[in-house]
Amino acid sequence: MINRKRLVKLTQDLIRINSENPPGDERLIAAFVKSYLKRLGLKVEIYEFKRRRPNVIAYLNTGSKSSLLVTPHLDTVPSGKSWRVDPFAARIIKKRIYGLGATDCKCNLASLIEAINSIVEEGVVLPYNLIFAATADEESGSRFGLIPLLNKGILKPDAALVLDADDFDIITTQKGLMHLKVKIKGKKAHGAYPDQGVNAIDIAMAVIREIKSQRFSYRKHRYLKPPTVSLGTIKGGDKVNVVADWCEFELDFRFLPGMKVEIMLNKLKNILNKHAKNFSRLTGVPLKAGRIEIEGIQEPYDISEKHPLVNYLKDALRAAHIIPLIKGSEGATVITFFQEKGIPAIATGFGVPTCAHIADEYVEINNLYKGTLVLENFLKIYQ
Repeated sequence: MINRKRLVKLTQDLIRINSENPPGDERLIAAFVKSYLKRLGLKVEIYEFKRRRPNVIAYLNTGSKSSLLVTPHLDTVPSGKSWRVDPFAARIIKKRIYGLGATDCKCNLASLIEAINSIVEEGVVLPYNLIFAATADEESGSRFGLIPLLNKGILKPDAALVLDADDFDIITTQKGLMHLKVKIKGKKAHGAYPDQGVNAIDIAMAVIREIKSQRFSYRKHRYLKPPTVSLGTIKGGDKVNVVADWCEFELDFRFLPGMKVEIMLNKLKNILNKHAKNFSRLTGVPLKAGRIEIEGIQEPYDISEKHPLVNYLKDALRAAHIIPLIKGSEGATVITFFQEKGIPAIATGFGVPTCAHIADEYVEINNLYKGTLVLENFLKIYQ
């Protein structure tokens, strides 16, 4: 049976452990989780792909030939300076637990640990091997967490449930992600004589305008909004009275299932080369005055609404008198990494919508408890 008081205390204990990323150091929270699970009798292992970045993998083995992985993450974003409450105090105010990571994603981590605790206490024998994976570095791309765990074959489940969503949603699809850095060279000159130079910032502005005016071809998706492009950062030039001879900006693309990365990249390269060509004729600077660097790509994800993972989660939600809602994710969760390995995966979670990554983050205690009941029931009925 889920112990509400124990669950609340566990969530508070996890919030009070600083696991901000950056800088990235999950040692304390990993040690806490490892110790907790070992007391429950699970086999626990630590995998580290960068110093101070441990991942906690635990096994509740039943001797079955099938396996299910359930995975939340250990790290949080930095707290920042705009909190009105202590981000590490885990204070309870009006049936809410406030603190950094309360929604993203320590409530989900606590729910999974408590669900396993309850199953162990009741002596329930699951019809599959349960794999627990609390991973590092999710907030910065999972390079030291889930990606190497999958690539090295440490995690090889038959299916996966990712705990990194809000409000009991069932996430079956998500947009792809492409992060690009564009670097442009210009020609330096005195600010009083801008005609004697070529301003790289001006070129960047022209490139950005054309990129944002592009209309990419895509098929509409019932659970996802149209593709987007966002200018995330821009910097350039050395001084106000000097014509800028360099400019860099970063772009965030979110694209739909069916869209091809190669086609999008070619369009962007053609736009950049068009403006770089004009520039090179004027100044003699090489054609590669503009360059695109790929900082990261995650492909879109889609799984059938009729997949057994979805149906079992729907049944668990209905048993808790929650109407199952299938949704898509505009952001990038780790479910795409399972797609690359042919492992079916969905995501859910019990945080508060629009509460992740904000100051004064919180989780509703009632939803935390109800979500843990849902998760425990899912683990019991899944097969």
